[in-house]
Amino acid sequence: MQDIPATSPGPGSRSQSTFNIQRQASAVSGASSGPPPMKTGPSPAPSAHLKPKAPNVRRMRRIISEDAEWTLAIVPLLTELCIQHIVKNFQNNPILKQLLPEHQQKVLSHLPPDLPLTVTANLIEDESYWHRCCVKRWPVCHVAKHGGSWKRMFFERHLESLLKLFIPGTTDPSVILDLLPLCKNYVRRIQVDQFLPPVRLPTPPHPDDQSDSGSEGEGNEPEKDHYQLEELVAGLKHLEELDLVYGVKDCGMNFEWNLFLFTFRDCQSLATTIKACHTLKIFRLTRSKVDDDKARILIRSLLDHPALEELDLSHNLIGDRGARAAAKLLSHSRLRVLNLANNQVRAPGAQSLAHALAHNTNLVSLNLRLNCIEDEGGQAIAHALETNKCLTTLHLGGNELSEPTATLLSQVLPVNTTLISLNLSCNHIGLDGGKQLLDGMSDNKTILEFDLRLSDVSQESEYLIGQALHVNREATRQRTLNPGHFMSPITNNYPENSVG
Repeated sequence: MQDIPATSPGPGSRSQSTFNIQRQASAVSGASSGPPPMKTGPSPAPSAHLKPKAPNVRRMRRIISEDAEWTLAIVPLLTELCIQHIVKNFQNNPILKQLLPEHQQKVLSHLPPDLPLTVTANLIEDESYWHRCCVKRWPVCHVAKHGGSWKRMFFERHLESLLKLFIPGTTDPSVILDLLPLCKNYVRRIQVDQFLPPVRLPTPPHPDDQSDSGSEGEGNEPEKDHYQLEELVAGLKHLEELDLVYGVKDCGMNFEWNLFLFTFRDCQSLATTIKACHTLKIFRLTRSKVDDDKARILIRSLLDHPALEELDLSHNLIGDRGARAAAKLLSHSRLRVLNLANNQVRAPGAQSLAHALAHNTNLVSLNLRLNCIEDEGGQAIAHALETNKCLTTLHLGGNELSEPTATLLSQVLPVNTTLISLNLSCNHIGLDGGKQLLDGMSDNKTILEFDLRLSDVSQESEYLIGQALHVNREATRQRTLNPGHFMSPITNNYPENSVG
């Protein structure tokens, strides 16, 4: 039997001894239990008799914090906690201007891009935030088309999407007008390629209405027209470009011609809108079935417009009367670009445009492709080029032109010194007409682009004209690189030296 030390244990050693005794007792009880006796009868279910052992449960215990966001990482700084709180409650309490610049950037980098515009529109100017908003909403973003500004792009495209889905008589106008105070400082362009018509329910036929023709009421216009832009445009103080198409996209099996109807009330409202918008520089109304009468209403509202520089009425139904109105506009505006492509302009309309072009000092681009001005109109425009000193681009492709027009142009090309691009493609110039144009190009030093595709010109003439264009381009490049060299008196006396 082992001797027990005589020294009395202290309080600490007594507790340790007690713990050791308990652990030993547990081990002994566990060791003495031994394997259970074997039984021949069916054994009961394990879950009915087995109980968890107290020591094992005690060994597996862990201290778990009541905070679900508890982490063993280092406690963040108070500044970071404040920034997180600001971001989390930004919608109800937008705090940004009061912060230091570095803290503002941290807050902006963590803000979600789906915050209400009433909170972010007039408060956040950071482009990176609006970049995230644009990328999340639209898969393809061309910010260069919006002046390089992501915020401007967001508001312009957001407004355009609202206009495309607006249904007159069904959609609440406040959906668009409530956005006006938020976007008026950023929207400079409205480009809408769809205007939905109002929902019209079919009216049951009356038994008293008997007529021989069932199309008697087809010409009647609807009681409600498309969305009127007058109030919206009046609130956009920086609007410079308006690009509209009155039609419906992706209508599928529900196609009807009245879905593409630009009514007189639409026309009158739009004319009032563009006349009052003194900042408007570019106006496009394409693929909207604009005829002569509607074109005259629109053009009349643009006379003496203080800022208009480009008018595009292509792919419509404009004839000679509309072309005469456009010719009058050339004399009463600062218009620089006029596009009447794919209309119904014939020789009288082209002659009116040529008369205005002969005395015009502002227009630099005229597009009359896909009309039918024929040689009578083509010769009139060629005569105008003898005195015109500002036009640089002329497109007469697909106008039933032939050799007489080419003959007159060959006499004008050596005289005109401003025209840079000329397009006569898809006409009937012919072999002799191509040779005459080649003679005219031999004395021309300014034209850099000359399109004669599908115009029945011989390959030799087309090739030689291409060589003359190459000489003109090289001379232009040399003048750009060495402007002082080509201003010398010798060059002025012998202009042909600049070509070599």
